[in-house]
Amino acid sequence: MNVLKSPWFRLALVFLGAVAVVAILWWRGPSWHDVANAFGAVSWRWVIAAVGLNLLSVVARSLAWHVVIQQAMSPPRPRYPLVFSAFSVGLLANAVLPGRIGELARVAVLTRRLPPRRGLWATLVGTVFAHRVFDLVPVLLLIIYVLAVARIPSWAVSSLLAVVGVGIALLAVSVIGARRHERPMLESLGGVRRLITMARQGLGVMRSATGTAEAVAFQIAGWTCQLFAVWAALRAFDIHTPLDAAGLVLLLMNVATIFPLWPGNVGLLQAAVALPLTGYGVSYAKGFAFGIGLQAIEASVGISFGLLFLAHEGLSFAMLRRMEAQGEGEVAADAGGTGEPERVAAGSRRG
Repeated sequence: MNVLKSPWFRLALVFLGAVAVVAILWWRGPSWHDVANAFGAVSWRWVIAAVGLNLLSVVARSLAWHVVIQQAMSPPRPRYPLVFSAFSVGLLANAVLPGRIGELARVAVLTRRLPPRRGLWATLVGTVFAHRVFDLVPVLLLIIYVLAVARIPSWAVSSLLAVVGVGIALLAVSVIGARRHERPMLESLGGVRRLITMARQGLGVMRSATGTAEAVAFQIAGWTCQLFAVWAALRAFDIHTPLDAAGLVLLLMNVATIFPLWPGNVGLLQAAVALPLTGYGVSYAKGFAFGIGLQAIEASVGISFGLLFLAHEGLSFAMLRRMEAQGEGEVAADAGGTGEPERVAAGSRRG
């Protein structure tokens, strides 16, 4: 087990995965000459529009997380500029490092700037979970739209239906868990039950109709901006497909990055984007080039703002890599205290 947890072992797995992807793309990938030609016809006006829409999406989704935090925590609470800073650092970590280190990185940024108190890590990890749960509403709406109007390959239909099933089940469990008021002692629970308890604590916001509506509205706004960002990126590569094609691309690129096996899942994401576009008459090489450009556009906002706020917070990439172990240790410390972690006090909620 010590070998499996070794950072060198994980690095070796990432390296082997990257080598395998490069080999597959070299021998079985698109025509690289055609890929290069596709970049020669890029419209930078549409690229700028796509970047701007992605920035709006980041702002809206960070506002949703801010609402969750405000509802789930008792004072003192972080102000929005700090939440946006933490959210940007998390985007950077997810873009350049394997795994979901960014989720713990944004919690670490907040805890460094907030007064120390028992249960703070557990509460903030719960808000990250809650923020992801609120993603399910716009995702399910987008899936319904895409299934109704888009030209979907058979392999993609099964993937999207599986996402729908898991999403509905997770949303139901989250709502039920959020409405339960009993708070078991975390130190008496196993790892899985402890995670469920932390998630329930963060999902306390779902007992507030106003907070829920706010968070969901911001998430829908964020996904809408991202949808039109994909549509603008298609125009940038001279791909004139309807909006449903952009919706299909947005869904499949998110499916391809659910489990980040290596930074950005480069290669896998491009294939997931290019294959469904062939149903719209787009060549695989041009679709693959678009996938590269789309990932660059998506990452540009997160990386640029992430680097800015990484420097502002006095952090480094080495510290980001250590945050996963730090987060696990802090949550375990919260769970091993003498009492319960911070309660979600009804009097501290708005709405």
